Amino acid sequence: MAEKLTAIKGMNDILPPESARWEWLEDKVRQLMRRYGYQNMRTPIVEPTALFVRGLGEVTDIVEKEMYSFEDSLNGDKLTLRPEGTAGSVRAINEHNFLYEGGKRLYYIGPMFRHERPQKGRYRQFHQVGAEVLGFAGPDVDAELILMTAALWRDLGLTIGQDVSLQINSLGQPDERKAHRAALITYLEANADQLDEEARRRLHSNPLRILDTKNPAMQALVEAAPKLIDFLGDESLAHFGAVKFALEAAGVPYQVNTRLVRGMDYYNLTVFEWVTDKLGAQGTVCGGGRYDGLIEQLGGKPAPAVGWGLGMERLLLLLQEIGVEAPSTAPDAFAMVFAGTPMPIVLATLEALRAQGVRVVLNPAGKDGPASPKSQFKKADASGARFALVFGPDEVAQGLVAVKPLRDGGEQTSLKLADATDWAHTLLTPATAS
Repeated sequence: MAEKLTAIKGMNDILPPESARWEWLEDKVRQLMRRYGYQNMRTPIVEPTALFVRGLGEVTDIVEKEMYSFEDSLNGDKLTLRPEGTAGSVRAINEHNFLYEGGKRLYYIGPMFRHERPQKGRYRQFHQVGAEVLGFAGPDVDAELILMTAALWRDLGLTIGQDVSLQINSLGQPDERKAHRAALITYLEANADQLDEEARRRLHSNPLRILDTKNPAMQALVEAAPKLIDFLGDESLAHFGAVKFALEAAGVPYQVNTRLVRGMDYYNLTVFEWVTDKLGAQGTVCGGGRYDGLIEQLGGKPAPAVGWGLGMERLLLLLQEIGVEAPSTAPDAFAMVFAGTPMPIVLATLEALRAQGVRVVLNPAGKDGPASPKSQFKKADASGARFALVFGPDEVAQGLVAVKPLRDGGEQTSLKLADATDWAHTLLTPATAS
């Protein structure tokens, strides 16, 4: 026997019935995006490595440690499996001059890749929903994006403040961050004996990320560090104030977390994260912010932008943890065909029912013909269907099909095959009918 091949560690197959939960979540996302006027975009999963080095920052964890990068053996190009969606989205916007007619609201759903130690809620291939708004500079768009995520939580059955909580911050503008960076380095150098190895490595390359340390021994040190918000000018403070005012007006509670910096270098002004305490260390469910300089940084004409990304695996884990279940994917009806029944008539009837929106599954015959009635009724019950459609040779010869309720104890009836389009609606579950 040939050796069995398996998936790469940290890259998971998603099979039924689990895949139904994913489809349900994707449907909820698409419905949300339509309500807010966002259009779908799709970009390659492989991009030039330089895109992420230039876009995310050369000294970020993603670029330094986590990217799947390789050299194309055909032409020597340096390529990378995308570790996040924003840089590729901006590359596509620039390449196609997509802002020529004005600002855009876009979203995407797809796999991302990071080479890190797999653990619950953190995988080497993971899936992201991303929303990007390009060409609009005002704080109203920042607030709209956050309110959109709040609407998604409600659609999914999550309680804000209990299952997920919102943290926000402002990173200001580059000159403000530069002044804060100098003060932060001075402070950390004066306390160098309290820095761990990772912090010492970041001290002069990316000191802002030290504030995001999870090392318990450094918490008091970073809590007392100079805060970026104290270095913001009037315009940055006004922008942040407008975002907070909009959230308050919409009744969305938030906490200002002055240590929130996010993991990519392209952010400015508003940043935010939705966090939970129900998934252990993997507490961030969704995060994003404004990245006004990235479009120009990647070769486009200067234009403001803001967006967020959401990890689907982590969100599905959270929904599972609090007991939110996706709707049943059981069929409306299960079709049973007994020996001697003309199959073309059966298939034509099932097609007529499906054309009316009925979800019906046919129990296929084996090489020796249809299974026994007992076996088929057992499969019908296990399918979760509300009705069994019993196609026996005698009934079909009379132009009839027996319809047997499987869930509510109702009486079996016989209905005319020729009138299938008329009685199809009686098989629909309330969810299907709506």
